[in-house]
Amino acid sequence: MTTASILTLIALFLIVVAVAFYVVYWPQLRLNRIYHQQFPAQWLEILHRRLPFYQNLPEKLQQQLQNQVKVFLNDKSFVGCGGQEINDEIRVTIAAQACLLLLNKKSSHYDKLQSILVYPSTFVTTRQVRDDLGLVSTNRAALLGESWSQGKVILAWDNVENGVLNLQDGHNVVLHEFAHQLDHESGATNGAPMLQTRGAYKSWAQVFLKEFEELQHLAAQQQPSLMDHYGATNPAEFFAVATETFFECPQQMHRNHGELYRELVKFYQVDPTEWI
Repeated sequence: MTTASILTLIALFLIVVAVAFYVVYWPQLRLNRIYHQQFPAQWLEILHRRLPFYQNLPEKLQQQLQNQVKVFLNDKSFVGCGGQEINDEIRVTIAAQACLLLLNKKSSHYDKLQSILVYPSTFVTTRQVRDDLGLVSTNRAALLGESWSQGKVILAWDNVENGVLNLQDGHNVVLHEFAHQLDHESGATNGAPMLQTRGAYKSWAQVFLKEFEELQHLAAQQQPSLMDHYGATNPAEFFAVATETFFECPQQMHRNHGELYRELVKFYQVDPTEWI
């Protein structure tokens, strides 16, 4: 074997080792480095003020939430739109609520999410819509939040603030849009996120279909319900609305929608009745 061949083999071996290290070891090493960084006192003050139930979380969950927030703020970019300036108050308030959905889970850390766009208030989107005849029209809609499968979440800051002013009314735009992000991870935004086992989908589908149809009936009859009627729009919106209710009104959901509550406990790996 020539010297050139030996050098080529060595080079190929080093490349394979480098790729293996980057794929297998580097992600966890990077996370450990972030986890060991001190959580800033200013961020902790925001957590206590914006999430009053934070002090009721078990110490293990408090530490998990801090670690998740550190990773989130390290990895995701925040972009101010419509004149909105971005500061730690905005970043930590949004990140803390988004990371509630990741506690105790083998998290992807919202790997597909790249940026959070923040407007001062309601923003307007313009879309091209094709009808059944193939005709294309332009629709404009005023929104409080939106989640894209292309790696973006858009939020209206005044609505985010309203959401944390009352964490027991079942309305929270951050929880709603980040539930959509979890739904995206399955490859289809259809109200069936990635569950722990294949067998879990049968129970999930049965319970969610029953509850979804019940909410559709209540919405059609304009009757009051614990979950917002917007959840009757489609299964994806039902999952997002159910997530809002699960974290903000756990006692009522547990009492009135026990099967649905238990499915969400299995998915989110937490029981908010213990700390809300």
